[in-house]
Amino acid sequence: MTTRLEIDALIDDPATRIVVCCGSGGVGKTTTAAAIGLRAAERGRKAVVLTIDPARRLAQSMGLTELDNTPRVVKGVEGGGELQAMMLDMKRTFDEVVLAHADPERAKAILENPFYQSLSAGFAGTQEYMAMEKLGQLRAAERWDLIVVDTPPSRSALDFLDAPGRLGSFLDGRVIRLLTAPAKVGGRSAMKFLNVGMGLLTGTLGKIFGAQLLTDIQTFVSAMDSMFGGFRERADRTYQLLKAPGTAFLVVAAPERDALREAAYFVDRLAADEMPLAGLVLNRVHSTGASQLTAERALAAAEALEENGSQAATVHAETLAAGLLRLHAERMQIMNRERRTRDRFVSVYPDVPIVEVPALAGDVHDLAGLRTVGERLGAPEPAAQRSNRTG
Repeated sequence: MTTRLEIDALIDDPATRIVVCCGSGGVGKTTTAAAIGLRAAERGRKAVVLTIDPARRLAQSMGLTELDNTPRVVKGVEGGGELQAMMLDMKRTFDEVVLAHADPERAKAILENPFYQSLSAGFAGTQEYMAMEKLGQLRAAERWDLIVVDTPPSRSALDFLDAPGRLGSFLDGRVIRLLTAPAKVGGRSAMKFLNVGMGLLTGTLGKIFGAQLLTDIQTFVSAMDSMFGGFRERADRTYQLLKAPGTAFLVVAAPERDALREAAYFVDRLAADEMPLAGLVLNRVHSTGASQLTAERALAAAEALEENGSQAATVHAETLAAGLLRLHAERMQIMNRERRTRDRFVSVYPDVPIVEVPALAGDVHDLAGLRTVGERLGAPEPAAQRSNRTG
């Protein structure tokens, strides 16, 4: 028997300051993050939801026309708390870091540098690094007592765990200073070095940054020199924050084989990095109010009705009843398949707490829908569902 994940206890605990939702695409991760933020706010906390996913679903569900790098108040929140939401703007966050840690003249030189513009707009790892920067900024601001992070879909959702080392090492200068060595050495030795490495440079970074790569990098390094150490230091600080007791990771999945396989990857990765996993949110779980009627019995009853329906007055009613029985049988088959898939996950990860969220009739597109999801996340598990889950 697995332990139930108590979402309300998690978000009610004032010691919980950061909740990170991760999972593959299409499993309701963004909705889960927004629902948790709303439920926390309506239970009295001052919460902000940060989405790194560029999809607009979060803004739409919260009644906002748009989300950007500035937290926006969500109206219509009930209770004594407050909810704000924002979407990471990678380049703007990078610009803010430069403006905050460089004098105006140097900041202007950096922001106008072509290498910086390419780096801030799409260099591998920049989005994840800037997510770390933004999370660190939000936490340091002390304006919210709970930050809910909605990460990008698929395995890249955990790339931000690698971001401090990957982009930090890059900005610390190991790669950059190697690339600028020709310009600093000068003369024939520079040309020799340049000729040896030019194939590599033009084949990789050159395609991204253009023909003036080395010149732009040298100018960039000169302007950024005093900032390099700060990038790694801040990212390392945020990384440690993610490992702290006040942080909780939630892996979000659907009761499907591929989604739970991805969930297993997340659980393993979080364990390897010693990140605090709170549990698994299993979304869109099918249920029925007549679980005692098995799929086999329902199909048998449907066949009997179809075979015995002879009187014209009863044909329509029996046909309708048979159709409903077949729909019930299909639902039971889906439930059995989901249960087997879930049980396989539980057999490998018996210590991971789980909360199951029943499938809704339609998509979540407003605060009422998010509130319903939050209620299902936090409500006590019905006895019948608990029996089905453990039986």
